[in-house]
Amino acid sequence: MSCKKTALVTGGAKGIGEAICVQLAKDGYNIAINYNTSEKEALALKERLSGVTCVEVFKADVSDSTQVNVMLETVEKVFGGVDVLINNAGIAQQVLFTDITDEMWQKMIGVNLTSAFNCCRRVLPYMINQKYGTIINIASMWGEVGASMEVHYSAAKAGLIGLTKALAKEVGPSGITVNAVSPGVVLTDMMSQFSDEDKKALADETPLCTLGNAEDIASTVSFLASEKARFITGQVVSVNGGFVI
Repeated sequence: MSCKKTALVTGGAKGIGEAICVQLAKDGYNIAINYNTSEKEALALKERLSGVTCVEVFKADVSDSTQVNVMLETVEKVFGGVDVLINNAGIAQQVLFTDITDEMWQKMIGVNLTSAFNCCRRVLPYMINQKYGTIINIASMWGEVGASMEVHYSAAKAGLIGLTKALAKEVGPSGITVNAVSPGVVLTDMMSQFSDEDKKALADETPLCTLGNAEDIASTVSFLASEKARFITGQVVSVNGGFVI
């Protein structure tokens, strides 16, 4: 068991998750990278970070509680436990509400919300026992205000915000903080379906007149995971360039 603290990042192989892994590795954490389908990217990130800290990859569909339990058993064997949990795994989809199928709804809720429930439930006994832990959920500004043609996504992220606030109240007495980071428009693979014109329009709509990047989110996560944020819990930190005020 390593004497360093360990951070588990779900959906950690690409985009915001990758940036979070890189930043937390620089901060001195052991890094447990969770992935489901992005094995190539996860292994490449492991190789990239192996000279910085102790790092390992763990495959699991985090919307499936059985897979989460198996994954955490392995994580605990490798690192001894999870001190910092980053619930980052997520998917997005633009579709008319009347065209959302049962399968689309269940998958969206499963990946964006149930996954966080599964992971929190599994890591909390260890955190409660050691009277220390940090949980950071990656939400979305659309979970705060809603987005047209993204009703199922907005609902899932709003649920994640509710989970954050309620869980913070429940586990605070055990020395555990629970917060959410709520990104605005961030340039990742999720934006690949948007044209350059769409991206420019979104930037023009943002008071800071620019779009965010994954590192903007990672630096906020880094702060919330640090001792500097020891008195912050149950909060939604919006990182959106002023898009939602």
